[in-house]
This record gives sequence, C-alpha cells and structure tokens, in this order.
Amino acid sequence: MASSPCSNSNFDSGLEIKTRSVEQTLIPLVSQITTLINHKDKPKKSERTQAAIHRVGQAVNVAVGRFVTVGEAIATENQELKDEMGQACFEARRAGDAIAQLTDVGPALPPQSDGLVTVFSDRTGMVKAARLLLSSVTKVLVLADRIVIKQIITSRNKVLVTLDHLERVSTFQEFVQIFSKFGNEMVEFAHLTGDRQNDLKDEKKKARMAAARAVLEKCTMMLLTASKTCLRHPDCDSARINKDAVFHRMRCALEQVIEIVTEARSCGENKILPASIYNGIKDFKFSVECLRENLNSSSPQSMGSQLEALVERTEDFTDSAYTSHEQRQAILGLCQLARQDTQQLVHTWAEAQSAQAKEATEDMEVAILKTCHSVSDLRRELHKVAIIRASDLLKVHGEQLPLRALKAAGAEGKLEAVAEYSRTLTEQKEQLVETCRLLCHVSGNEPLEITCIHAEETFHVIGPQIMSAAQTLALHPSSKIAKENLEVFCEAWESQLCDMALLLREINDVFEGDKQSYLSLPRPGKHSANLKTAKAVKLDPEEQTSMAKLGLELRLLSSDVDTEVEKWEEQEHDIVRQSQSLASMAYDMYLFTRGEGLLKTTLDLFHQAEVLSEEGLQLCSALRTFSTQLVDEEKSVVMTEMEKMVALCQQLQMGAKTPVQGKTATFQKVDSSIQTTGGILTVVLSLLPSCNKLTRKYKLERSTLGSPQGWREMQDASTPVREEEALHNKNSNGFGVTSLEQHMVGLNLLESK
Repeated sequence: MASSPCSNSNFDSGLEIKTRSVEQTLIPLVSQITTLINHKDKPKKSERTQAAIHRVGQAVNVAVGRFVTVGEAIATENQELKDEMGQACFEARRAGDAIAQLTDVGPALPPQSDGLVTVFSDRTGMVKAARLLLSSVTKVLVLADRIVIKQIITSRNKVLVTLDHLERVSTFQEFVQIFSKFGNEMVEFAHLTGDRQNDLKDEKKKARMAAARAVLEKCTMMLLTASKTCLRHPDCDSARINKDAVFHRMRCALEQVIEIVTEARSCGENKILPASIYNGIKDFKFSVECLRENLNSSSPQSMGSQLEALVERTEDFTDSAYTSHEQRQAILGLCQLARQDTQQLVHTWAEAQSAQAKEATEDMEVAILKTCHSVSDLRRELHKVAIIRASDLLKVHGEQLPLRALKAAGAEGKLEAVAEYSRTLTEQKEQLVETCRLLCHVSGNEPLEITCIHAEETFHVIGPQIMSAAQTLALHPSSKIAKENLEVFCEAWESQLCDMALLLREINDVFEGDKQSYLSLPRPGKHSANLKTAKAVKLDPEEQTSMAKLGLELRLLSSDVDTEVEKWEEQEHDIVRQSQSLASMAYDMYLFTRGEGLLKTTLDLFHQAEVLSEEGLQLCSALRTFSTQLVDEEKSVVMTEMEKMVALCQQLQMGAKTPVQGKTATFQKVDSSIQTTGGILTVVLSLLPSCNKLTRKYKLERSTLGSPQGWREMQDASTPVREEEALHNKNSNGFGVTSLEQHMVGLNLLESK
C-alpha cells in the first residue's frame, strides 16, 4: 500500500477549542480515528475485524465529505473566510480519502492456520492522516464559529446605532417608533448571546457574560421609563442624570459582551478579578505542600512575604467599621498563629537542609500540616464573618424601609425628606458594596468572584439612580411616569438583593464542599509522629477506568437530583437542602473516579462516604417529620422509601468505617461505597417528585381554607402556570425577553401622565 498522501502536510493542529459545540462535534470523530489507529498496531486480524475497520474508514470518509460540503457552502456565503475555509475543507477531504485508502484491504487474503489474516499495516500513514483530519476539521469548525461571533458583533452594532437614536429623540411619537425597533434588536441580541453563554467552555467567561447580560436585562426596562420621564420633564436635571446613567451602563455592558466573544484584552479584564484571600490561601498552601515533594525546589523564606501579602488583604475585614471587636480580634489572632507556624516551618526546613535530608522529616511534616491548618482556620473565620455580615444585612434590608420612605416622600413632593432618606440609602449601599467585597474574598472560585463583583457594581450604580429618580418625583409629584420610573429602579434594587441571597447560598455550598475535603486530611497533634504509617491509596489508571462506569452513573443521578430539586418552590425546605447536599457530595465522588476534584485519595473518599451517610440520615429525619402531616396512604409511601434509605445509609457508614488491608480490598471498598451512594441517590430521586407534589398540595389547601373558591378550581390553575413561568425564567436564552415584549405591547400608553 502506498504511503499516505498526507505526509507532506504542515497543517497546524494546535487549535484551541473554546466552545462546547465544537468539542462535542469532534468527540465521535476522535473515537473512530482512535479505533483505527489502535487496530493498525495489530498486523493479524480476523475477517470480521477487517470488515469492521473497513466500514469505520469508509464511514469517516463519507461523514467528512458531507461535513466539507457544508463548510464550502459557508465559505461561499462569507467571502472574508473563503480562502481559509477552502484550504481547511481541501485538507479535510484529502485526509478523509487517505483514511479510506488506508482501511481498504482490497481482495480478501487466505486465512492462516490461526484463522487470522495478515494485512499490511501503515500505522505512520494512519497517524499522519488522522492528525491532518482532526486539525482540518477543527479549523473548519473554528472558522464557522467566527460566523457566530460576527453575528453577535453585527447585532451589537445595530443595537448601538438604535441606542444613539433613542438617546437623541425629542418627541414621544419618535420614541415609540425607535424603541419598538430597539426592542426587536435587543431580543435578537439576547438570544444570540444566551446561546453563546451556554456554549462557552471557560466558566470564568461564562460568569462575565452572565453578568453583562444581567445588566442589559435590567437596563432595558430602566431605559424605557427613564427616557419617558426625561421626555415628559425635559428641563429636569435629575431626570437627565438618571437617563444618562442608564445609557452609559448599557453601552459598557454591550462592550463587555464583545470583549468576551472576541477575547479582546482591555483594562477591565485585569480589574475584573482583584486578589482574593481565598486564592491567596490556596496559593500559599500549595507553596507549603510543595516543600514536601522537593526540599530543594524553593526556599520557604519566600513564604513569609507570601503570608504577609495574604494578611494584608485581611485588612478589608479588620479595618471595616462594621466588624465587631470580637471578630477583629479573632482574625488578628489567627493571622499571628499563621505567622508563628510559618516561622516554625522555615526552622524545620533549615534543619532538614543542614542534615542533608532527602525527604521531609517528621518535624517538617508536622510543621507543614500545622501551617496549612492555621491558614485554613483563618479562611474559615473570614468566611464566617462575611456570611454573618451578609445574612444580617439581607434581613435588615429585606424590609425595604428606605425605599418605601423615598417613594412616599417623592409622591408627596417633600424634597428635604427625599434628601434625608437618600442619605440613609447611601449608607446601606456602602454597607452592601463592602459586604460584596468581603464575599468576593471568600467566594471559593472565579465565577463566584465575578458574580460578587457584579453585585458590588450593581449596588454602587443603582443606589444613586434611585435617588435621582426619587428627586425627579419630588419635583413632579403628580407625574405618573416619574412614579413608574422610581418603581422600576427600586425593583432592580430588590432584585439584586434576591440575587445576593442566592449568591450567599452558592458561596456557602462551595465552602461546605471544601470543608468536607479538608476534614479528611490528617490533623497535627500528639499522634503526628506516626504520620507516615497511615498512607492513603491512590487508584492507578486501570482501576480508575473500571470505576468510570460507576462514576458516570453517579454523575447522572446527582444531575437528576439537582433537576428535581429545582422544581421545588420552597428552596429552603429541609428536604431540598439535604438532597442538594447529597447530590453535591456524590458529584465529588464521581470526580474522584476520574482522578479529579477535591477528593485525592481513598481516605478522602471514605471520609466523604461517612459524611454523606450522616447527611442521608438527617434527610430521613426530615422525611419522618414531613410524613406526620400526611394521610395514611401518602405516609406509607414516604415511610417505605425512607426505610430503604436508612438501611443504605447505615450500610454505607459501616462500610466506610470498616478498616481494610491491601490494594485489592481497598479497591473493593471504593467500589462498594460508590454503588451504595448510587442506591441512596436513587431513593432520593424517587422521593423528591412525590414530596414536592404533596408539599404543594398541602400548602394550597392551607391557603384556600378561608376562600370561597374550591380546591378543584385552584388545583386546575396552579401547577401548569408555575411550571411554565419557572421554565421561561430559568432556561430562556433571552434576558427579560417576555418583559421587554410586554413593554413594547404597552407602548401606546406612553402618552398617559
């Protein structure tokens, strides 16, 4: 067989894949090509294997042909990509032909005594053809992705042009016409950017896109009322200031979306993630633990300055006027303890160097553990302070007293009262901004850091906008448009408070997950001299492969549990919270089967299994309490499933605590722990829908006890509406598309006062 025609290609295969759609398109192709390359290692093949290889090779070639046809059509429609796309399509077609040629064994050869046929194996040619095919197909997909980016940019440009027109209108009639066009363009932009956000692989970019789209969602509604107010009261300075702020923020959000999709580097990119304490602690612990692996890799003296930089960041907590004396002293004390433990680590490292030790000594092991322990305690204290501060603020601000007072004072035309309540709102705004900054320090991952920064910026901007809107109303207390405008800005403030409550819960979930992993690590203490005798076991690649199927089942189950939990109206219900916790811990166990995530060793996994079993038993307790309000038949169903879960949790707990010796026994214990966890999630999955239904039923019955409407009538109208609203609000790619369209329908009301 002739050598591959692809052998002279210098096509670049190092293309970065940035979207899930491109990645998912390539997976089947990679799988088929891997199969072909692996079989080229075996010159002798059965006739059946030969036929299978031939079919795969021909199928790849046919699929590539169809794929290239689509690529060539795209090139024809987009002249700026014609040359690049044409070259990539040519290379892909050439590679597909080569693979078909290499897998075409020709006339059947006579089998040998072992029943196998010896065929010529050109593995080098197959590898070259495969590389060319993957690189060229990836290039076609990446070029096609540029079309999507171009569509988003074009859509943004249309929005900007119309935005400029809106800003300059002087009559209601002109505004109605242009805003109608603007609304349609924003709906299109919403869908394009929503699809892009879902397709991005980088979680940090996803979070930035979500933040920018959230701004656009709120600003679209604000723009409508602020513009109407300015048109109704053209000589009012506060109305103009209010409107200008909305237009400015909208342009900034549009620009951020384009920066994300085009990967432009701006000054904002560098400012988006200030140094957080969480990241500082993570980097510091990494430096400390690296000493264990290589005593000569770095000097621990540098860790002193690293720790001081970390301590300096805690001043955001200790310098705050809202931090209590006790909290401040606790943080300062833990900082000092971390300094002492770090100094002791430097001392033990110097001793190990003097003794020319080849690995970490026992004293150094203890010092490493104590140092990591002290900075983890510091993180835990900072997390507690930030969470308590945020929770207390949300409780106080949940009453919305300053907003109510501003609305009332504005409606009565009391400018002095508006100024007084504006000062109160300014103080609340500063508290919220500072609290968002503290939450950013302890958020636990970059997407949540970005969300914290977005919340901080939102409070910082909307606070003054509420004040200017209230001042406008006070100047024109009979204006219905000015009153509506103030209402919209107050709703945006309240909406951001709700978002902050969700953010708080997500940060807590991340912290709880990290804490569970942290609890599985050895503790410094009187038994630390024996640290090296209790080594954890890591699964080797073969064992991880055999775990993959079980792990995947666990992942699917945890995903199903999350889906069911999202359907509950009462997200704070004990059954919901504990089910979420179980799903989160099970997902960590799934990551362990892939050699990823927070659980690094079998000891970590077994500890996680113990914690999961305890959480499962707490869920059983919540189910038992819940069942007391049920009638006999309903109660029987719940109790039966609950008893199954109790048995599984006890089985998991006993298995996790039972000591085993040897690698085989450890592997079997891992297998059993994952299977039992899967069984627990299966029971949870069967309980969640029925418990949700029963919760809704009894809640509705309670709410209609004093109502003349019957249970049957209310039942018919309830569930479908809630499900439809929830689906639209949660999954729609458009930001506020429904609200925007409703405003467009009501544009004929613009002339009303």
